[in-house]
Amino acid sequence: MGTTKSELYFVFMNYDPEYDRLRSNRTKRGSNELDLYLSQKHDDLLSSTLEPGSYKKTFSLVIVDGFAVEITDDQASVLRSAKGVRVVEKNQELD
Repeated sequence: MGTTKSELYFVFMNYDPEYDRLRSNRTKRGSNELDLYLSQKHDDLLSSTLEPGSYKKTFSLVIVDGFAVEITDDQASVLRSAKGVRVVEKNQELD
């Protein structure tokens, strides 16, 4: 069983054609649409998978379809099996 201590994890999503379409629009409007799309997509995944208030999303990544979130080891396991999730990795500090 995992710990109850929250740590920072990075979550990367599977291929999404809508992400590719929005990413190809290099205008300011296109950039804003991509930011909104990813933020909402990531928020929806978290709210449908984890208990409200049990996690803290810190940011969405635009260069790749992913985000950073503070969660427990058990929550990371749940996210790993969520539809659309490719990889869930714990942040590792380099010495």
